[in-house]
This record gives sequence, C-alpha cells and structure tokens, in this order.
Amino acid sequence: MSYSLEFGAETDRKPPFRYAAQTRVAFSDTDAQGIVYYGRYMPYFDLARTEYHRHLGITGARADGYDFVMRAHTVEYFAPARFDDLIEVYVRMRRIGSTSITYEFHAWHVADDVLMVTAQQTLVLVNLAQRSPVPIPAEFRQIFVEFEGDALELAAPR
Repeated sequence: MSYSLEFGAETDRKPPFRYAAQTRVAFSDTDAQGIVYYGRYMPYFDLARTEYHRHLGITGARADGYDFVMRAHTVEYFAPARFDDLIEVYVRMRRIGSTSITYEFHAWHVADDVLMVTAQQTLVLVNLAQRSPVPIPAEFRQIFVEFEGDALELAAPR
C-alpha cells in the first residue's frame, strides 16, 4: 500500500504564486522572546520547496550522480510568528538559468493574513563526483515551464 501525504496545494490566492504549503510553529522553533527564531524559517522554506516538488512529481535525490546544491539564500523579516501559529508558505520557481534555479518564498500568518517573511534561494545543479555545475536537463525545465507559465523567467539553456 502506497501512502502519500502532501502538506500543500495549488492556489490562486497570492499571484504569481501557484503553490503553498502549511506548517505550524512548534515550541522548539521559538526563542527566549517567544517568537520564531530567525533560523527556523529555513526548514519552513525547505518543507514548502519539497512539497512543491512532490506536487510536480519530482521527489528524491537524483540517482544519476547529479543533484542541486544551495548557492545563495536571502531572507527579509517583516513580522514575528509565535508558538502554535499556522503559517502558509508560498513558493514558486522564479527563474531557471543554464545551471541554476531560483525559488521565491513568502510566509504568511494565516489567522490575519500578515506577510511575515520573504526569501529567495538559488540552487546549482552539480555533478556530485566532480562538484562542478552541469546544465539543467530539458525535461526538468519543461515541468516548471508548464506549471509556472509566463511568471517563470527562463535563461537560454547551454
């Protein structure tokens, strides 16, 4: 028996985002001030990105010796989250380069629809044995082009 639980769904509530995942703030995510410690937002973004991939049928590490590695991560904080708050993290692929992909995230407090945090992550596809960048395969690009449509910025493949 195969069981798959997805913690997100397609949405049209906050264009250009077309996908969002929900999470709840755990006590261990909070600091001495009772708010989410700034570094704990990264797992929220990772969850949203993973669920986005799951939704598009892209899961697990690449078996052929290639995988994406983090190149850059930027975050801006606007409002705090507290223990037990429900957070909805919107995620989209913003850009596909020749060897890199860039995701954009917005984390919203569900109860009052307040934007709390925005982030951007750039990942590079590398040959794991050589630790060098490689071109993103056309079939991977196509999955995101079909889902994101005109909102996706595309660089010419090499």
